[in-house]
Amino acid sequence: MRIGILETGTPPPDLKDQFGGYDAMSGRLLGEAFTYRAYKVREGDMPASADECDGWLITGSAAGVYDPDPWIGALKTFITALAGRAPMVGICFGHQLMAEAFGGQVVKSPKGWGIGLHRYDIAKPASFMDSVAPITLPVSHQDQVVAIGPGAETLGGNDFTPFGIIAYPDRGAISIQAHPEFDPAYARALIVARRGKRYDELLADTALASLTEPNDRARVGGWLQRFFKSR
Repeated sequence: MRIGILETGTPPPDLKDQFGGYDAMSGRLLGEAFTYRAYKVREGDMPASADECDGWLITGSAAGVYDPDPWIGALKTFITALAGRAPMVGICFGHQLMAEAFGGQVVKSPKGWGIGLHRYDIAKPASFMDSVAPITLPVSHQDQVVAIGPGAETLGGNDFTPFGIIAYPDRGAISIQAHPEFDPAYARALIVARRGKRYDELLADTALASLTEPNDRARVGGWLQRFFKSR
């Protein structure tokens, strides 16, 4: 099964040299059961057809889904046309863009930044899940989904991020606000690079401390593998 990775952002250059891009991180998360093709959509590298791959994953990005950049509108059009034709997974920015494309709403949250490890409770089980036990994953976002569109279902979240996991049963799509593809070492390095700049020091230090705790990256990677294989 071939997965098309719609790469909507890139790590800071020094961290990319160490950890790879979001396409590589996503491939490591999903594992060797799939083959991959990355599309640099910010640079205009868009799929010519939904049939180029058997499934699709939309990565995270520093951009906002409400930004006027032409590539964002082009990608939204593509995933709207793709819905129901092939399985689709959205992560962080991908989660938000899918929500907007499918009738929801995304805003820059007055709650501020979410960074470090966050726990999502599972509100509704799905067939690709192994259990309804909560998940703990790295997060890195200020924008949030604040409303979902018709036919969408909220599978999990928390008080900070109520719409943390969304399913679109009629469109063969799921999305998650957290970053299961982030190795904790990368999440730590990103916070350190932004400490005192984008993040205040107390928030950064609290988030860094949380990243020493166990996480459910491998478990959620299994969820996504099963989701793609079941479609």
